[in-house]
Amino acid sequence: MIDMDLEEAAKKIETMEVRGAAKIARLAALALKDFTLSYEGSDIGQFKDDLIEAKERLLSTRPTAVSLRNALAIVLKGIEKEDNITELKKKVSASADNFIKKSESALDVIAEIGSKRIKDGDVLVTHCNSSAAVSTIIKAHKDGKNIRVYATESRPKRQGYITVRELVKAGVPTTLIVDSAVRYVMSKVDMVVVGADTVASNGAVINKIGTSQIALCAHEARVPVMVCAETYKFSHETMAGELVEIEERDVNEIVNQDDFPGVKLFNPVFDATPPEYIDVIVTEEGVISPHAAYEIIKSMDIK
Repeated sequence: MIDMDLEEAAKKIETMEVRGAAKIARLAALALKDFTLSYEGSDIGQFKDDLIEAKERLLSTRPTAVSLRNALAIVLKGIEKEDNITELKKKVSASADNFIKKSESALDVIAEIGSKRIKDGDVLVTHCNSSAAVSTIIKAHKDGKNIRVYATESRPKRQGYITVRELVKAGVPTTLIVDSAVRYVMSKVDMVVVGADTVASNGAVINKIGTSQIALCAHEARVPVMVCAETYKFSHETMAGELVEIEERDVNEIVNQDDFPGVKLFNPVFDATPPEYIDVIVTEEGVISPHAAYEIIKSMDIK
């Protein structure tokens, strides 16, 4: 049984009305909480089955975002031990609230830590729309550092439009560029600041398509790459050898397929940036080398 409100949340994530790994994780946690509190059945076994079904529906929306998977695992952790519906509702509700609170506070901590690595006068490049990366840049600006930003369009959904509006609203001098202009401007850049959808156990970062090309350009130009990512974006599954599934979306997000008869279209949403192209990952636990991702995942209480 899927509640209509939960289905509405799932559709918002699926259609990218709500986007960004942190935002979809928080929305999913809230949707699961609301589903739990509005549940009217009295059979504890059926309730648990319905919670798992609700979880699976939310998971199906964005397969690459480990933040979504981890958020739901955290919210439902330990439900198998409960044998009272009222107590189960309290447990899931409290877990959801706690996750949302920690997720929001993690952004502030990451911004505080990451902004210290940005120097006065730096020119930055960012890609897509990462709450963690944008918060870090804005914090550096608020600290009085004279910085400028190049932000990519991030085709095909152009999440970069959201980024430039957020940065300009905060007073950060920002220039919007097409994705393919990154190598052209890299000679003027001091640091790349991006977010992550998933961090694998080997330190590879799965992020918006085009991130790996930006990191490659930065590596060539000896420009450091800083990834800002909450620890709940680290993938426990990759420790057991599982590969991160790269989501493919409707090709009509690129062009109207009917306008190109006979042409194959391909719309992968993410790519993997090798750890050797990443200088540091900034988390709410501190700054780590990408090769330390394994230690972060080992310490996580998520299965």
